Amino acid sequence: MGSSGFSWKLEDYSKLEKGKIIALIVLDGWGEANPDQYNCIHVAETPVMDSLKKGAPDRWRLVRAHGKAVGLPTEDDMGNSEVGHNALGAGRIYAQGAKLVDLALASGKLYDGEGFSYIKESFETGTLHLIGLLSDGGVHSRLDQLQLLIKGASDRGAKRIRVHILTDGRDVLDGSSVGFVETLENDLSKLRETGVDAQIASGGGRMYVTMDRYENDWGVVKRGWDAQVLGEAPYKFRSAVEAVKKLREGPKASDQYLPPFVIVDEDGKAVGPIVDGDAVVTFNFRADRMTMLAKALEYENFDNFDRVRFPKIRYAGMLQYDGELKLPSRYLVSPPEIERTSGEYLTYNGVRTFACSETVKFGHVTFFWNGNRSGYFNAEMEEYVEIPSDSGITFNEQPLMKAVEIAEKARDAILSRKFHQVRVNLPNGDMVGHTGDIEATIVACKAADKAVKIILDAIEQVGGIYVVTADHGNAEDMVKRDKKGEPLLKDGKIQILTSHTLQPVPIAIGGPGLAPGVRFRKDVPEGGLANVAATVMNLHGFVAPSDYETTLIEVVDE
Repeated sequence: MGSSGFSWKLEDYSKLEKGKIIALIVLDGWGEANPDQYNCIHVAETPVMDSLKKGAPDRWRLVRAHGKAVGLPTEDDMGNSEVGHNALGAGRIYAQGAKLVDLALASGKLYDGEGFSYIKESFETGTLHLIGLLSDGGVHSRLDQLQLLIKGASDRGAKRIRVHILTDGRDVLDGSSVGFVETLENDLSKLRETGVDAQIASGGGRMYVTMDRYENDWGVVKRGWDAQVLGEAPYKFRSAVEAVKKLREGPKASDQYLPPFVIVDEDGKAVGPIVDGDAVVTFNFRADRMTMLAKALEYENFDNFDRVRFPKIRYAGMLQYDGELKLPSRYLVSPPEIERTSGEYLTYNGVRTFACSETVKFGHVTFFWNGNRSGYFNAEMEEYVEIPSDSGITFNEQPLMKAVEIAEKARDAILSRKFHQVRVNLPNGDMVGHTGDIEATIVACKAADKAVKIILDAIEQVGGIYVVTADHGNAEDMVKRDKKGEPLLKDGKIQILTSHTLQPVPIAIGGPGLAPGVRFRKDVPEGGLANVAATVMNLHGFVAPSDYETTLIEVVDE
């Protein structure tokens, strides 16, 4: 029995045989949308995925991967890889990121917590610094939450506030940064009228400044550190609106890749470097692109770049970004407590697991899949393999990414017969889709399809089962659309969409090991990613715990 009175022993699903090798493939950013020239999945040669869709109608369906189906506040909220993999692994729907923060702000609970009390101790004599993505995209942060946090902090004694902005253009339209900066500047101006010294202090584009992830390129974080902490950057301006407008005039300039800048006073001195005695809050609620900065702000022993100065500050994240590393140690909003994930249950019940992806998505099939938990449940039962991602380039320059290498690792794991579950994430559709490069995204989708074939061929050899699904949409719609669904034009050119979408994603099951009578149920029309865990547990020969979202499959006698 577990500590809470539940049993770790899963009930057998007697209609299905145990011990089959299951390949669980997550195609990142692979949604289902109407076929047109902006649907890169449709345009690309994807014979394997096409065959799954056409081959057996009762073994292919769509599931919901956004909004309330993955714990986000509204149906207008795009899914993302973190909440998607949380749902896939946990088998239940948890209030996530934005929703947690919304609840904590609305109730005032955020201001009563230990994290806020900790940073508040700097308000009397120090500066409150807020660092994060200035956007209403709702994937990493939201402008309205930042606005509420600034007001809440000033109401509770913050006398000097500096905001270090990161421009988006990835989860929202490129060019929208100017409007967001103007909105924030207007708020800060009104705050100054009340006697609070509030200003934007620095900035830069999210993909070039601060927001790297999975330790792919520490130079990105260093550029942010130099501007935010040292007050040094190659560009200096008197206002952030001027900074963004000017820097966007450069050749090939985009919000995502704006160079770092600092705001200076009339003497040319930076208005807001972080110094001893200050408080810092990283206000992104999503973890992956704040963890590296969190390490730089918190770890005394740190050698990933020369920080020059390591100020003695009070630091808190909007949320805790890594539960296993306890990073950051202070945070404003408690994370969802995801326990008893499918991976943990299956490990307890003898299912040996192999998980693999490349660096940019490795955490998704491990950390997020396991309920925001690092490491193994049982090192003797699990093996996780990370393939280093390309660094120092944008992914449209190498759209093949490491899809084949991931697939080959999965193939070898399957053919070794050492594992019952081989789980992978193929990042191409998402990572290349985010660049907005349609031609490169078409190449990326073809590469992912080729990788799926390598894995399915191995499953065929061992008489196994496959489950192919996705975590959210992206590559299936690369253009911004009007209310009628027609592409939006600006100056005669289509407006490229670089963000995730609200589209459903496919799930397909099959393979020689799948019993003939297995098919998708017709009575779960609103099924979402959280239903996948119970489905996979069934295929392993077990019944999911009673509080899991229901399985998508049934077994009919033939």
